[in-house]
Amino acid sequence: MNTKDEGAQEPKSVIRPTDDQARRMAKGLVRSARFGALAAIETDTGHPLASRVAVATDLDGAPVVLTSLLSGHTSAIRNNPFCSLLVGEPGKGDPLAHPRVSLLCSAVPIERGSSTHERLKRRYLARHPKAELYVDFGDFAFFRLEASRASLNGGFGKAFELQHEDLLARVDDLESWSEMEAGAVSHMNEDHRDAVKLYAEVLCGGESANWRLACLDPEGIDLASGDRVERLWFAEPLSKPSDVRPTLVALALQARNG
Repeated sequence: MNTKDEGAQEPKSVIRPTDDQARRMAKGLVRSARFGALAAIETDTGHPLASRVAVATDLDGAPVVLTSLLSGHTSAIRNNPFCSLLVGEPGKGDPLAHPRVSLLCSAVPIERGSSTHERLKRRYLARHPKAELYVDFGDFAFFRLEASRASLNGGFGKAFELQHEDLLARVDDLESWSEMEAGAVSHMNEDHRDAVKLYAEVLCGGESANWRLACLDPEGIDLASGDRVERLWFAEPLSKPSDVRPTLVALALQARNG
């Protein structure tokens, strides 16, 4: 005898199938974030401890934080690296109607003086120039947040579950990309500010401002002006650093043509 009600239906899942649009939204929220809420397990009590932290990203899109070794959240992630990071800024109206993503991460400390430290320092300062005042203090350290999965809320009724591979850009030669990025960013900001302005105001629809190229990676560029950040995606991910120059030239031409 079947005891299950014949008319009963299985609860409908609120999680939508992950697609390229969801991946792009999640990556964009992380790439454009200036700050986020870092939640870790407090060492003494075992309670979740949430702190506001300034955020940048590595070349592949992994979040990066610079923290004081005297802070409670630094002690927490050094003792237990499992943590989560929530990013996504609310706009006008209901804050719950705006997209946000929560990443479940493992915090990896970065050795001072390593090539990774120098790369993250450069990219972090490109997003947070005022951190130049304390970035080299002995009681500050970088952590790269390695995300295993993420929960994306794109607004009411738009929930997605993303995996590690959905969140990162593919970077085959990290050192070559890092070396190229440092020179390209400096060159664009010194010699091609007009093109940078076009990227932000024409292709991204940003407000008129003193824009600069903050960072670039195989999937796009980050443009910044004060507290404002715009993300410009390439039409297709680039496979090698030498593809960057012709891509930026083509984007400038596209912007000038309207």
